[in-house]
Amino acid sequence: MKKLGLLFFATGLLLAGCGSGGASTESSQASGGSSSGAASNENVEILAVGSTALQPLVEAAGESFSADNPNYTITVQGGGSGTGLSQVEAGAVTIGNSDVFADEKDGVDASKLVDHKVAVVGMAPVVNKDAGVTDLSQQDLIDIFTGKVKNWSELGGADQEISVINRASGSGTRATFEKWGLDGAKPVQSQEQDSSGTVRKIVEQTPGAISYLAFSYMDDSTVALSIDGVEPKEEHVKDNSWKIWSYEHMYTKGEPNKDVKAFLDYMVTDDVQKTIVKDLGYLAITDMQVERDVNGKVTEK
Repeated sequence: MKKLGLLFFATGLLLAGCGSGGASTESSQASGGSSSGAASNENVEILAVGSTALQPLVEAAGESFSADNPNYTITVQGGGSGTGLSQVEAGAVTIGNSDVFADEKDGVDASKLVDHKVAVVGMAPVVNKDAGVTDLSQQDLIDIFTGKVKNWSELGGADQEISVINRASGSGTRATFEKWGLDGAKPVQSQEQDSSGTVRKIVEQTPGAISYLAFSYMDDSTVALSIDGVEPKEEHVKDNSWKIWSYEHMYTKGEPNKDVKAFLDYMVTDDVQKTIVKDLGYLAITDMQVERDVNGKVTEK
């Protein structure tokens, strides 16, 4: 999968402009065009924190936007969706990046936040190349992560002990995987990691390892597993035949001010949706054939 170079900018902080709480904007509807014009010529500092699944997209888009608007300094950090949501609610960061709806996170007052959907990302279980499996049933997957199946040989794979690598409890990727991949089952206590990149490296280097990654982090260093014969591919996410996916949200505390809004609007232009989004393994929201609400109800577009 093609990876764009990522550029970290000097850390800055700009609190999003206050507006009426509880609003929801439809940034999910791509505005089209290719405008990346800033709202002002004054120096603007934006700090976006949270989901590591969304991090590569925001970094790449921030780099592109800042190239056209050098008065902008856009810093993107990980930490997980829970961190992003709690920090933006507290006013400590400009944007909270999340793989889950704010309403799904305990301890977060979603009424204070405004949701800007910018993409969709699929997620899939990944295993070490020597595990000897490529396709599992969903029940097999549940049995692995709950500790009932302990060796790959039990599933027709190599005679290797299974090593489960989980994400930290605040991870939106974890929440999505548990909800849609494990049907709500809680995984066995195991090693936990905050970073998607670290998870990929551990699975690559650890015999018998299994974890899960966003499509945007998957490459040939690990093996992505099919579930019940369905491959983890973008076309299967679009029609919901592959159910482990989430919207990528960029939350602000209240309505964003004009300078922050200029960047958020840029995220849903064709410049981003038709190039950066696709190049990094995400899906444009306009490409989806279905919609899914916070309660998991799926409707056809």
